[in-house]
Amino acid sequence: MQITPQAIADVLLIEPQLHGDARGYFCESWRKDKLETFLGHELIFCQDNESRSSRGVLRGLHFQLQPFAQTKLVRVLEGEVLDVAVDIRVGSPTFGQHVAVRLSGENRKQLFVPRGFAHGFVVLSETALFAYKVDNYYSPECDRGIAFDEPALGIDWLLPREQLRLSVKDQQQPLLAQLEQGFNYAVNYYA
Repeated sequence: MQITPQAIADVLLIEPQLHGDARGYFCESWRKDKLETFLGHELIFCQDNESRSSRGVLRGLHFQLQPFAQTKLVRVLEGEVLDVAVDIRVGSPTFGQHVAVRLSGENRKQLFVPRGFAHGFVVLSETALFAYKVDNYYSPECDRGIAFDEPALGIDWLLPREQLRLSVKDQQQPLLAQLEQGFNYAVNYYA
């Protein structure tokens, strides 16, 4: 498995090594020991989530506050999405910047999204089966988000706005500057 830091070094692209022949392929989609060695701290995923969505569905940008902040390891099993992680750690040199990566069932790439980042994706194919691991349970009380179309973020979702399909919740998320609570870059959320 190859691990590559992205433009924001805490966000990682993970590419499994495929072993294939005429019968198909085999790969380790992730390995706890290799990822922990790279990160320098223990990581315990406690829940797997999955969603199926159609073209234009945009889910995000979501995050959870402490004590239920989540690390996510996301991938696409079928179809293609543009996956986005936004740095929302106040004081970070990359605060308000984002990483955007195409993930697909074909390229099998995964994105590691650490605590302190908002996350979202838009479906580029007719449908997409999206799966991800988290290291903390969902908490409605800690569930937060920021506007997908926040001008300061400058995210190109690769589809015309009229093709985007959002939940009512995601249509009403606040701008980054309007967040009441968030993350502090100086705090180690894995300690």
